[in-house]
Amino acid sequence: MPTFGVLGSGEVGRVLARGLQAHGYDVRIGSRSPKKLAGFATETGIQAGTFADVGRWGEALVLAVAGTGAESALGQVGKAQLRGKIVIDTTTPLGNEPPEQGVLRYFTGPNDSLMERLQRANPEARFVKAFNSVGSALMVNPDFRGTRPTMFYCGNDAAAKAEVARVLDQFGWEGADMGGVVAARAIEPLAMLWCIPGLLQNSWTHAFHLLK
Repeated sequence: MPTFGVLGSGEVGRVLARGLQAHGYDVRIGSRSPKKLAGFATETGIQAGTFADVGRWGEALVLAVAGTGAESALGQVGKAQLRGKIVIDTTTPLGNEPPEQGVLRYFTGPNDSLMERLQRANPEARFVKAFNSVGSALMVNPDFRGTRPTMFYCGNDAAAKAEVARVLDQFGWEGADMGGVVAARAIEPLAMLWCIPGLLQNSWTHAFHLLK
């Protein structure tokens, strides 16, 4: 089992760090300002540090920052430290404009994705898009009365995807491999669709399920 460094001190990063810890992984969590994680570290026993420190330490990483800060966070880790590592990319390219009729605004277009940009900038890292199509409260051990929800994922590296699929299974998800990194163009907008009931009806307890 790889050690996991979680990059991001927000709710998504904290939930996934707890989930990885609960499933037996050695985990650390990073922030631009590690002091904000002092209480979380004391409560959970998960050591906190800078992006650089946690990125260097982790054999695999979880990128759980705002989409606008994703390139900067990885830049603080450094290309040399990312070389060969799995990076589970949970980010969405959320823009600064407010939603329109419940539809989020992205800074990418239909023939582009944030993960493609991150992969191009860090070609030796092994990116896998996952966990972006559901809210943090449902990311670990979601309860849908015996039905496993579907988590769509993609990436160019088959071995990296296999490792992420194992984590998804441990977390109670049915993984659905959508192919290479270009599929992030379809997966990232699922966050738009997932958020519409929440933004319009304050309903946040749903997830996707692929019928076969």
